Order: sequence, then C-alpha cells, then structure tokens
Amino acid sequence: MNENHPYRILLYYKYVHIDQYEQFAAEHLAYCKELGVKGRILVAEEGINGTLSGTVEQTDAYMAHMHSNPLFADMVFKIDEADEHAFKKIFVRPKKELVTLRHDRPLDPNKVSGKRLAPKEFYDKLQREDVVILDGRNDYEYDLGHFRNAIRPSVESFREFPEWVRANLKDAKDKPILTYCTGGIRCEKLTAFLIEEGFQDVSQLEGGIVTYGKDPEVQGRLFDGKCYVFDERISVPINHTDEDIVVGRCYHCGQPSDRYINCADDTCHRQHICCEACDEVHEQYCSPACKEHDAQLTVG
Repeated sequence: MNENHPYRILLYYKYVHIDQYEQFAAEHLAYCKELGVKGRILVAEEGINGTLSGTVEQTDAYMAHMHSNPLFADMVFKIDEADEHAFKKIFVRPKKELVTLRHDRPLDPNKVSGKRLAPKEFYDKLQREDVVILDGRNDYEYDLGHFRNAIRPSVESFREFPEWVRANLKDAKDKPILTYCTGGIRCEKLTAFLIEEGFQDVSQLEGGIVTYGKDPEVQGRLFDGKCYVFDERISVPINHTDEDIVVGRCYHCGQPSDRYINCADDTCHRQHICCEACDEVHEQYCSPACKEHDAQLTVG
C-alpha cells in the first residue's frame, strides 16, 4: 500500500452491449457494497460508466473483478491517488443512455466515432491555426478550466449539444475539429454526432483531460485552470507546468479564482466559483436569499 495515499479514485467507461443491464446493475451494486467501495456507476444496455473510490486493496480487487468479465477485459481505468474516499455512498443505477444525448437516431461509438489522438498528438494539433477546438462539456465545467482557444459551449447539459452545434458550427464542417471532455466518454457520442452531421475531419482526445494531465511529455500544457470532476474533490489540477493560468472568475466579485464550492443552503447547493475573500464574506452562500432562507430554517 502507498502509505501516503491509502485510497484511490477510479474513472472508467466502456461502450459494450450488456444483456439484462438492469439485473446487472442490481448485482453490481450488491458486489460494490460487499467490497466497500463508494461512487457513482451508470449501467445501460450500451455499456458502463463509473467513478468510484476505495482503498488500494479494494480498488485492486474491483479492477481485477471487472477485467475477469469478458465484456470488460480491456477496460481502461484512470487512477488517482487520494487520502480518503471521494464519495459518501455507492450508487449503481440503470439508465437508458450512459450520457444523455437523446438524439433521434442511435449512435454507436464502436461503429462511428472521431479519430483518437494521444496527448502529444492532441497537443501538437492544438497549436495549429486551422483547427476548431470544441469543449464537449457543460458551460460551468468550461468556466473553471479549458484548453486554450477552445470554444465555450453555451449548454447546461449534454443533451443540448445537437441544437447548439447546428446553430453555431454549421460553417465549420470542412475544418479540422478537435473535441475533448473529462474522461473521454462524452466525446465518443459527440464525435459520432458530428460525423453524422457531415463534419469531415473530427478527432477526440483519447482518455480525456485527466489522461492528458498525467502524460509525462505534455504535462498538461495548454490547459488553463482546473478540471471539474463529479465527486467530492470538485476539481483537479491538469497543467503541471509554470504556464498554467487561472481562468475562473469569482461568482461574487469577478476576481480570478479556481475554487468551486457548494452553496451552504441545503435546498440550493448551487456550485459556484468563489474566491477565499468572498467565501468568508458570504459564508459559502451563493446569494443573500439563500443565506436568509437558511437562517429562517434555523430559527424555525
């Protein structure tokens, strides 16, 4: 065991047909509870997508268990060391789609998807003047950190991408498109959609932003800010050079900041970027209304 980091966080996905996926989800939840890992795992007929945390022994056992299943024998796990669990509970939920696009026609990334670029290939292409760099995440994720010169998608959920692409990228179908997301799963569907829409040259960052940040050659260069993650950490650093730039802006004062916090009002919990000074002034509330609402509940 690594004495300094007794826990690990695993990020993974695999597009593969799962028969009786709802039953698989129920059995997988029972296994995870018995093992003692915590996290959020989605299971659909089209595959699996998860982030979980556990001790080194637990995560070793989980990866061995998954790799022993022929469906997931070659599944790639992205591993972060940690000092504690990144989740409070374990959730394994069956869903219609791994990422909710709700496109009118099924998209199978195993049949159609963008060209996969290793971190160094992606880094080299980022510096070309003729490329269109498309962030495949939501707007609030972009605001915390993104690749330099990437387009900010004005979407609050992934299902809004088809309409946004048709409205904003219709004149870029002959240009090289570079897409990226946190771990790669959204780009699998996004690039398939772009190709279906008639885009001629579509590529995706293999392994996503988190893999890019771990590459020893590029060291996260040209990614500014931090990467939003869907666990208790909220964000992780990507650029491990002195070229990093803070791109986030405090929700309250507009000053540069890369601190994401949850609103202290339990009925709100709005995630927002907040500098340390405003955190102290506003006591972790996103608005005076939330602070007043919480005070009323306390008095009541």
